[in-house]
Amino acid sequence: MGKNINSANWEFLLQLQKDSFQYFVDLANPSNGLIPDTDYIESTASIAGMGFALSCYPIAVEKKFISRNEAIDRITVALNFFAESEQSESENATGYKGFYYHFLNMKTGRRSGGCELSFVDTGFLLAGILCVATYFQGTAPKEIKIRLLADFLYRRVNWQWAMSEKLSLSQGWKPNSGFIHYAWEGYSEALLLYTLGLGSPTFPLAEKSFAVWTSTYQWENIYDVDFLYAGPLFIHLYSHAWIDFRGIRDKFMREKKIDYFENSRRALKIQQIYCDRNPNNFKGYGKNCWGITADLGPDYQKQIISGKPITFYAYAARGVPYGPDDGTIAPWASLASICFDEKICLSTIEHLRSTYPQIYGKYGFNCSFNESIIPSWFPQRFYALDLGISIIMLENAQNNFIWDIMKKCPVVSNGLRRAGFSGGWL
Repeated sequence: MGKNINSANWEFLLQLQKDSFQYFVDLANPSNGLIPDTDYIESTASIAGMGFALSCYPIAVEKKFISRNEAIDRITVALNFFAESEQSESENATGYKGFYYHFLNMKTGRRSGGCELSFVDTGFLLAGILCVATYFQGTAPKEIKIRLLADFLYRRVNWQWAMSEKLSLSQGWKPNSGFIHYAWEGYSEALLLYTLGLGSPTFPLAEKSFAVWTSTYQWENIYDVDFLYAGPLFIHLYSHAWIDFRGIRDKFMREKKIDYFENSRRALKIQQIYCDRNPNNFKGYGKNCWGITADLGPDYQKQIISGKPITFYAYAARGVPYGPDDGTIAPWASLASICFDEKICLSTIEHLRSTYPQIYGKYGFNCSFNESIIPSWFPQRFYALDLGISIIMLENAQNNFIWDIMKKCPVVSNGLRRAGFSGGWL
């Protein structure tokens, strides 16, 4: 990695990492360590955002954005909160069975807005917890405490409770209505979730559960590119923040003779081809302007664009080539994809910087923009998820940092092996 990145590129990317990490420093609640989902003043905390934020602390220590002691103190506050907060069937608890609610009140740490107990978002949180526990291996009492707290939090999760009789993993649970009526189907960010669930030493997922899930995969040929389909780009990124899938394969990928890393690289190519062809004639789209994924959009409204009625969405999981697509581009998506194809991503980043200087703000690139809607939409908004994945993947592109940390985590290697992965670093 890094052969296409010159010193000027790295100077910019280092500054971007530093600016983006400052979001977690500035906006964390010092009393419980919670990180807001977005910089909007009334934002709730996102447990997925917490997982990405925790994983950024080791990077910040290595890059000297903060001291090791400050990182340890911030992490300890957060892990103490998760260990001590209420776990029960109460509507106002923080979690249940070791899982946590998708969104939490920033001040009280309790469930917010009637949201679900989110299994996949808990997975992101646990990945961050395991990451800091694996990184902070010192003999000082504070570092030992981080490891003890992380071990307790991970072992407490009851993955077996979250499985259906068919061994599929539900997407969530609510205190009044029970399990959400749909399970994970099709390729998704649940790749990380199943890995962590299978690696549990206490309440592991059934080994067959992974095959049940992969049986719902959809293999497609789009623009003469064969790949495991998922429309939104984030699906091809999130699990890769923590797991280096280069050279390791499960049964499905052995049959296709590629790995999940190569699959993500192909997904990038499909994004680039789609935006270059630009079937909806959206303004700005091109081979150096792509990044169609889940993020904030202009609003729910309709306009006529190039003679066609287009519905513009607020927050939505946009995808290619089947949509939804309303002309909204997420700059962070090209940043977070840099591990898979430096040349394509650097060209896109340079184009975005030069063409849209207004998309760079206090914490790096803003979440998204849309030139096609009238008037053009350039929000000054940041999301913890976007910033966290960008920081992590930029570091992995430079030196495999988070990947190398997680290779030392027994949970990950055990989970991958139980899922049927072999080869490469395994």
